[in-house]
Amino acid sequence: MPDFAAGTAELERASLRSPNRRADHMGMAAPHYYTAEMVRTLPDDGNRYETVHGELLVTPAPRGDHQYVVTNLVIRVGNYLATYPVGQVLLSPADISWASDVLVQPDVFVVAMDEARTLDWKRMKTLLLAIEVLSPSTSRYDRFTKRRAYQEFGVPWYWMVNIEGRATEVWTPEATAPTIERERLVWHPDGAAERLLIPLADILPPVQQPR
Repeated sequence: MPDFAAGTAELERASLRSPNRRADHMGMAAPHYYTAEMVRTLPDDGNRYETVHGELLVTPAPRGDHQYVVTNLVIRVGNYLATYPVGQVLLSPADISWASDVLVQPDVFVVAMDEARTLDWKRMKTLLLAIEVLSPSTSRYDRFTKRRAYQEFGVPWYWMVNIEGRATEVWTPEATAPTIERERLVWHPDGAAERLLIPLADILPPVQQPR
């Protein structure tokens, strides 16, 4: 007759061993938690390194169309601030940190003038405007991870420029969904007498005609 007692004992020993093996495996897969200081020590290898609440964000060097839009935005926003100097326009690489586990590098951003005059990243906390130009490697970070951080830390205007969609998503701190702008961007910071109006066609690359 089969020895059912012996078989039951073998099953019990097997069931006792397997949870330990799973726990060991899960422990080895634990993710790193990155602080702003850790990110600052990463190599200058052409990638952009950021962290939002400990999550490391790594993006490669941007494409030419991305830099085309960034350059046009810096010129437009810079010219406006020359007339209404409520802040200073800057661009990445940068080091904006609101917490020990947050460090972001917006593509283009405006810092309140009193903080910008210090030329000290550690004292630049008040962003009046943050702009990210979407690319395939950054769209998830820009739409979700960084967008939530900009809202959490009170950036009053956040623009996400979608080159392929030829539109911009506009977020404010309280918004639960973006406003989609397809014709122009409007920005009216406190202290400026007039609004900044930027037709999207003026900053986006020309539409490539099929050959």
